[in-house]
Amino acid sequence: MTAEKLVRVLFELLAPLIHHHPLQIPGIAFGTGSVWKRQDATPYVAQALQAGFGHIDTAQVYQNEESIPAALEKTRTSRDKVWITTKYNRNGPSGTLGIRGELLKSLERLQTSSVDLYLIHNPRFLGDTIPNAWKQFEALAEEGLSKSIGVSNFTKSDLEELIATAKITPAVNQVQLNPYTLAEQQPVIDLCKKHGIVIEAYSPLAPITRYPGGPVDEPVRKAAARLNATPVQVLLAWVRAKGAVVVT
Repeated sequence: MTAEKLVRVLFELLAPLIHHHPLQIPGIAFGTGSVWKRQDATPYVAQALQAGFGHIDTAQVYQNEESIPAALEKTRTSRDKVWITTKYNRNGPSGTLGIRGELLKSLERLQTSSVDLYLIHNPRFLGDTIPNAWKQFEALAEEGLSKSIGVSNFTKSDLEELIATAKITPAVNQVQLNPYTLAEQQPVIDLCKKHGIVIEAYSPLAPITRYPGGPVDEPVRKAAARLNATPVQVLLAWVRAKGAVVVT
């Protein structure tokens, strides 16, 4: 299946699920990672916007942040109608600018004065301690460069270390979530629920796109037959039932 055809299929399947999370984060995000990393994702982001997506998830290391303003212009979509998330990684395109400097470069590429959500992409690639890095993120929020701040790929212990000294609780923890990772992520999910942190789920379709033939296949197939749905719809509904924001 070509990338373009995959986008169209995902749009058709996800459109009925698009709604807002209670914290005003749109419940379905179109991600510019995966097959669109390091390439012009403008046509795919444009298709997402035209299909009704109001949340675009990108990152410095994806090296395609410029695709978002290009797609907004192409579709004549106002910036204030779209929730934009990007992420910090010490190993990003510049890699030497620090947390604030990298965000400023992202804002330049995104052609916006602020993002809606800025995430620590991975605590293993911070180049600093979690508490020190989070203080810098809090300063960005206070400065208005990001309307909200959060984390990604944080374990339970990572979150506990952050929360112990944080003035601002992370709005989000974006983690890999699907039936194969649930056992590993359940302690994280429980801690996030306790502190009001939204879970965002990336790779929700991994059981059928990356690991076909596994033990999840049969129950998903049976559920799809019973519900007159597709396996993709079953997995997306499973993620939404966990209360998570879906990141394609």
